[in-house]
Amino acid sequence: MIPKRLPGVDPAYLGKKYAAFETQADPAVEGPFNLPNFSLGDSLSLNRLDSRKGLLKSFDDIRREVDVSGSMEAADGFNQQAFDILTSPKARDAFDLDAEPRALRERYGFMPEYKAPTPDRCGVPAWSQRMLLARRLVEAGVRLVTVDLRWWDTHVKGYETMRDGFLPRWDQAYSALLQDLEDRGLSDNVMVVAWGEFGRTPKVNSTGGRDHYPNVFSASVSGGGIQGGRVVGESDSKGAEPKERPVKPQDVLATMYRHLGIDVTKQYLDHGGRPVPVLPFGTPIDELFS
Repeated sequence: MIPKRLPGVDPAYLGKKYAAFETQADPAVEGPFNLPNFSLGDSLSLNRLDSRKGLLKSFDDIRREVDVSGSMEAADGFNQQAFDILTSPKARDAFDLDAEPRALRERYGFMPEYKAPTPDRCGVPAWSQRMLLARRLVEAGVRLVTVDLRWWDTHVKGYETMRDGFLPRWDQAYSALLQDLEDRGLSDNVMVVAWGEFGRTPKVNSTGGRDHYPNVFSASVSGGGIQGGRVVGESDSKGAEPKERPVKPQDVLATMYRHLGIDVTKQYLDHGGRPVPVLPFGTPIDELFS
């Protein structure tokens, strides 16, 4: 997760050990990009690290006998991941943005933060370099990366906010990511999904903005075997209701899960012992409109 976990993306019934890794540090911030606690201290050798790992295990064995909440099981996974990261040059190198050519970093963009002119409008962080870090992570073997590109609410003076804030940053960084993946021969293997959680009202409100609207919204899906260069589905003339070939959110999820090799028919038990399906329904997009 770049840089921090988003609201609503906790591991839920899967348990704490499936929580996403958070970079904490933000590659969009000026200066060298360094993850906190991602390197060994000057006085800590790998041998001492192994000794500490053994000592930690002995304490954990005792605590595990009395821990029935699942926290210890989760900690085991987190601790192992932490040690693997600290001792793996490949993992650490993936976060070295300074290894990228300056020209490529500038292609993604270094646009500064857009500060909202008034408190009732949304600003836009300088998040362009987060997309470049995502490409480096998938190239290093990370299977799923979520990049936080929020803050495009347009309730007040929406046209100005999009024009001056979100759109120029999005257009540059998103096009750079797709071209970068294509140039590196990664497009067939990497699926890029740009997706919000709702649409916008067909009518502009009294403050020159558009409010939350769930009936019609869009997702951009590219790579990963998806046939590009087409628009699937159509709204009515007012953008208020689906008109032709509507695609449900579950269809987009089915497309993503198939690419990740996830069996959508599988069920998991929640903490109460109830079966929860991975996906109750949904069909991959290209199967709907082949």
